[in-house]
Amino acid sequence: MIRLSHTFACCSLTLAGTLDTAPGTTGLLIVSGGNEIRSGAFGGQAMLAARIAAAGYPVFRFDRRGIGDSEGENREFRHSAKDVSAAIDALRGMVPQICRVVAFGNCDAASALMLAKGAGVDALVLSNRWTIEQNISSSAGETRPPAAVRARYREKLKNPREVIRLATGGVNLGKLARGMIHALRPSPPPSSLATDMTAGLAEFGGPVRILLATADRTAEMFEAAWDKDDHHIRRCEGASHAYVEPAHMAWLESQLLEMLRT
Repeated sequence: MIRLSHTFACCSLTLAGTLDTAPGTTGLLIVSGGNEIRSGAFGGQAMLAARIAAAGYPVFRFDRRGIGDSEGENREFRHSAKDVSAAIDALRGMVPQICRVVAFGNCDAASALMLAKGAGVDALVLSNRWTIEQNISSSAGETRPPAAVRARYREKLKNPREVIRLATGGVNLGKLARGMIHALRPSPPPSSLATDMTAGLAEFGGPVRILLATADRTAEMFEAAWDKDDHHIRRCEGASHAYVEPAHMAWLESQLLEMLRT
């Protein structure tokens, strides 16, 4: 495996990317979420790319316009379809043996792929998809969906230690009451962003896998508005948003390799 730096065009601008070479005919495109550069949170995407390439699959990561080493204005994930399409073209140009591309995105990178209707790739791996409108309150009590709060309380009631804490006064009753009131509220209707994402994904004809980190609030928000019995969903118990723990990163790697091998 060799790691190569690369530049490519998007409209009239120059974007920066990194290719981890491998002999496979299926390639992985990693789309960065938020305002992260292509190495990812704590270098996680760079490490993931190296392991996937070592398994035989070329991997391309890139900085979208206005991020990291790429030129232009940062217009955020809603306006990144052209960036993703340009990156796909760059990957195919650099690795001529590729006949199939799988795209992976976490958080709003997953949302961007949905809004772009897959942007021309052959398969999608969508993780912890961002469904929150920009003007939503960021306070924990309001962002955690009622369904997630109810599920959390059900789990606590199964734990004898939590029941003992409640019976012996070890629980803040005011906080508990506020939580119960929130839990009894009906689930909010899907945001317009979630609706647009759903419509975009419906127009994608390839295989899809949905990954959820169960300790991640972004994943909770998504799952509250999605069909929990969707057969595309895979859950990583106890994982945080970026799958930073070694066991969780290994799980993510295995999910990607399964899609690459399909």
